[in-house]
Amino acid sequence: MTPLPTPTAELSADETRRIALRAQGFLGAPDRRAGVRGVLRRLGAVQLDTISVLARSHELIPYARLGAVGRRTVDAAYWTDGHAFEYWSHAACILPVEEWPHFAFRRRAYRKRPQWHHDLPDDAYNAVIKQLRAEGPLTATELGGAKNGGEWWDWSESKVAVERALMFGEVVCTERRGWKRVYDLAERAIPDHLLHDELDDTECLRRLVRLAGQALGVGTRADIADYHRLKGEQFDAVVADSGLVPVRVQGWDKPAWADPEALAGVARGRHRTTLLSPFDSLIWERARTERIFGFTHRLEAYVPRQKRIHGYFAMPLLAGGKLMGRVDPAREGKTLVAKQVSLASPKAVAPMAEALREAAEWVGCDSVRIERVDRPELAPELSSALARLT
Repeated sequence: MTPLPTPTAELSADETRRIALRAQGFLGAPDRRAGVRGVLRRLGAVQLDTISVLARSHELIPYARLGAVGRRTVDAAYWTDGHAFEYWSHAACILPVEEWPHFAFRRRAYRKRPQWHHDLPDDAYNAVIKQLRAEGPLTATELGGAKNGGEWWDWSESKVAVERALMFGEVVCTERRGWKRVYDLAERAIPDHLLHDELDDTECLRRLVRLAGQALGVGTRADIADYHRLKGEQFDAVVADSGLVPVRVQGWDKPAWADPEALAGVARGRHRTTLLSPFDSLIWERARTERIFGFTHRLEAYVPRQKRIHGYFAMPLLAGGKLMGRVDPAREGKTLVAKQVSLASPKAVAPMAEALREAAEWVGCDSVRIERVDRPELAPELSSALARLT
């Protein structure tokens, strides 16, 4: 077993938390000039998900950092001018177009797979490519239909073909239209200077590890590898040449690495008060969230209703650089409904009221209704705090 490198610095738990918050864009003045595109470049990946409560997760990510940026502005920032593409990273993610070359290793791996879950006639793949060349960009429906008429996974031949072409890198998802992927040929959608698979696997992995370390600020092997869903051994093979430096974090029982720029100065600035999507990269890795914030959070959308503890889409409350509670929201007309509010302490009341009011205004609601508070004695205080913000 290769010996671990000697740590170059020792970080306290508080320093580590602040470094992580700054790296993720929650500490310090937001870069409003860079806007949504700046957020995407900083994070390197914004996860997509079908669930929409207040808004879809990819809209909640820039909102949490920038404030009430218009939802149409968010989509336009992602999907116009060839700025981004969708591919498999941490999950299905929006990625800056500059990262296209970095995923050559994954495209090559997909091309080498001997088996697929769906059989495909020999001519179906070429037919989709031909149609996109003549008519694209197109959705799966426009390519001939996404389904065969059965269950959701019963894809049509054209859907199987275009998804395979997407994984191979011959086709790119250039936007979501009504939540449907819009496909185009990579040769048309990706700038010429990026449209190549010249980077070998090692260089792809080295760059992705470095970018993940920068986006996290500091992290363990599992934290950094998980950011773009790399394997632990892939991380091991390149971390020494990634530019990240080994550090020791007080209270962590595993080695860690940090972005050297994150260590260059003290992490200071204004803390953001906001509600977080469960798919936000600040908290998407649950073990890391518990380690940094002492906060246990699980998405309960797929848990049977009677077994849920905090609610269908409970959104953690970030305030003062800490996770201080959560709320399960819903919308009824012009009312934001806090179906269940969980508060860590009385200190969380005012920030929760602020976050709820801002979220309501962002999605076009003019009132907030509290249905249940896990600490009933704090319910009157929360209602009063909301009333003062009206």
